[in-house]
Amino acid sequence: MTDWTRLLRDIPDFPKAGIRFKDVMPVLAEPRAFAAAIAALAAPWRIARIDAVLAIEARGFLLGAPLAHALGAGLVPLRKPGKLPGAVREVRYALEYGEDALQVQAGALAPGARVLLVDDVLATGGTLAAACALAQQLQAEIAGAGVLLELAALGGRARWPVAAPLHAALVV
Repeated sequence: MTDWTRLLRDIPDFPKAGIRFKDVMPVLAEPRAFAAAIAALAAPWRIARIDAVLAIEARGFLLGAPLAHALGAGLVPLRKPGKLPGAVREVRYALEYGEDALQVQAGALAPGARVLLVDDVLATGGTLAAACALAQQLQAEIAGAGVLLELAALGGRARWPVAAPLHAALVV
C-alpha cells in the first residue's frame, strides 16, 4: 500500500453539523501508506536546509515528528493554550467552526532558524497563518509550509501570509 490517498475518509457533521471532516488516521494506521505520506511531505524540502519543523497540534505532531526525522531537523510543537511550561508566545485565530489559539515556548528557536510549518489539513488557512505569526514572533526564517491535504474549495492558500512556498501532498 503506497497509494496513501485512497485511505483518506470523510466524516460528516464532525466536529459539528455541516462540517465534513477529512480523517487522515487510516493513513497513519497503515505502515506503508504512512511512510509514503511522509515521503510525499518531505520531498519538496530535502535540500532546503531546515533547522526545525514547527508541528501544529494535534495531528500535525503525528506528521511533524517523522518529517523532522526525515529532514534531519529538530521538532518544535505548536500547542493549544495551557500545555507548555515556561514563558510562551500566543496567537489567537478563527477556525471555520469557531476560534482557537496556538502557543510556542518563547525560547524554542534561535533567531534566524530556518523552519518548516507542518499540519495535516489546510482548510480555511487560519491555523497555518497563526503558526506563521508564531514563527515570526520567534524571529525564525520561514522556509515554507507543508500539509498532507489541502481543501482547495475553502481557499486557505489565499491566507498564507508570506512569500515562502506552501506545498500540499494532495489537493482536493
